[in-house]
Amino acid sequence: MPQSPAIEPKAADRILNTASELFYREGSRAVGVDEIVARAATTKPSLYRAFGSKDQLIAAYLEAQAVQLWSLFEGTAGSHPNDPRAQILAYFDALAERMEAPGYRGCGLSNAAVEYPDPKHPGRVVAVAHKDQMRKRLRALTRGMDARKPKKLADSLMLLMEGAFVTRQLFDGAGPAGAARGAAEALIAAHARRATGENDDQEG
Repeated sequence: MPQSPAIEPKAADRILNTASELFYREGSRAVGVDEIVARAATTKPSLYRAFGSKDQLIAAYLEAQAVQLWSLFEGTAGSHPNDPRAQILAYFDALAERMEAPGYRGCGLSNAAVEYPDPKHPGRVVAVAHKDQMRKRLRALTRGMDARKPKKLADSLMLLMEGAFVTRQLFDGAGPAGAARGAAEALIAAHARRATGENDDQEG
């Protein structure tokens, strides 16, 4: 029985897949529409019909990046139900593994926030929204582990995470990013309540 021919991806999917690869590897500012449509074997009108503009295509790429981020986060969290500390440390373990992948260039959302300082740029809007959501999730987890100063701990963990995204691009092998998991564990330990009756530290 003859096999059915493979279904060719729609033009919009080819455009987004091609743009995502190029944007992540080279930065979205450096990649032009002409290169995207040529590599995707489509046309500029197809790109503009599907996405409206290059800026909106960038936003769509970053939404796809966010899906990967949350998939990784939720996957590690699901392995440690009702254990916020273990969930956070498992996420740092997963990040360390991901950072060893060929072609790793940090977090696409963080990279876009640097590329586009204009707070109204569609790409920056997507990046900031998801980073803000991550900050809130970390705060929920640090509250869940009954940490002292949970907001401060959450922000420290996020700062550590963002630093790992950048430094992994600067140093090969076991650079500073390799210390992220251990540093996260030390931060969590430093914010643990060591004795019953210890006074709560107030946060604004």
